[in-house]
Amino acid sequence: MRRLIQFELRKIFSRRLTQFFLLALFLVSVLFMFSTYQNKYAFDGVSREGSGREAVEIDKSIAEKYRGPLTDEKVQQMLADFHTESDINAKYLYQNAMQSAVCARFSDIDGNWNGQTVSDVFGDAKINVGYVDGWLGVSQDMVRIFVFLSLVIIIMIAPVFSGEYGGVIHIILSSKYGKTRCATAKVIAGFAAAIIVTLWILGINTLMAFVLYGNEGMDCSILFAPVLFTEGYIPFNITCGTLLKYQCLLAFTGTVSVAAMTLLFSALSKNQMAALVFSAAAYLFPVMLPVSETSPMFRLIALLPIYHAQFVSLMSVELMGSGLLYSIWAVPVAFALTALSIVFSRKIFAKHQVND
Repeated sequence: MRRLIQFELRKIFSRRLTQFFLLALFLVSVLFMFSTYQNKYAFDGVSREGSGREAVEIDKSIAEKYRGPLTDEKVQQMLADFHTESDINAKYLYQNAMQSAVCARFSDIDGNWNGQTVSDVFGDAKINVGYVDGWLGVSQDMVRIFVFLSLVIIIMIAPVFSGEYGGVIHIILSSKYGKTRCATAKVIAGFAAAIIVTLWILGINTLMAFVLYGNEGMDCSILFAPVLFTEGYIPFNITCGTLLKYQCLLAFTGTVSVAAMTLLFSALSKNQMAALVFSAAAYLFPVMLPVSETSPMFRLIALLPIYHAQFVSLMSVELMGSGLLYSIWAVPVAFALTALSIVFSRKIFAKHQVND
């Protein structure tokens, strides 16, 4: 069985199309990461100003000055330190990440205090502030990378069964283990390939992020972040580290779910192109449904694989009484899809007519 699995894995990774898209996936990851890094900008309000690495250093030094629990006194100090005369609404004026975070929530259009206290804005939540802008940017980039990753996995796995229906199926199904071990090896190899590529992409992006931004801010709240993250973002008081843990978990549940779906379509389809088209359509279709994120139906739709990659909507559904986010339900959903795929894709492949 081990040799059969190794053989199937070699078939998956030796395809030229697979190799091309894996290279493209790597290049896209590097491009997004360095593009976001180079586009960083910060001005300390006095003398230091820069982009890229200089901006990250400026933001880190400012964050270190205010690091710790957010208090009304700290808010007043920030507003005084960052106050500037400008024709731009202070809520949308961007000097640095910390200035943007405080002005977006506590200033009027002129940069003066708007009368809101920390408890008015955040309720009873204890907000720990620090440098989170870098890792939140990484998290945004990973959304696009993980969607691309899922499509690459579809391209990799679509031929696993359907690629045999061009004539080789007659030999496979007539052999001693054609309907049992061979089918099982294909299923295991399909899931293994998806997990291997996901680990590879997560490792590359995480390593680059640590090199570029360090580990600062992992214990800080995502709620006190620049204006880019004030609207339509996750509304719960979780730390940056917790956010990234959930996103990594959802990367695996998403890719495993995509692999399960693709294996099933691969077994059902007569050719590789049909398997590819059906799998990609099934993956992308949920985002086209006219269902509002406030609708009860969205709670179910949000558990479909594409929302595992587009994690913000899924993680914004609910904070449960246990302290876990609703998105944790993606784990049993992934297990259920995997179980169904294992059972039905093997049966469909085994029952394929030899003399058709």
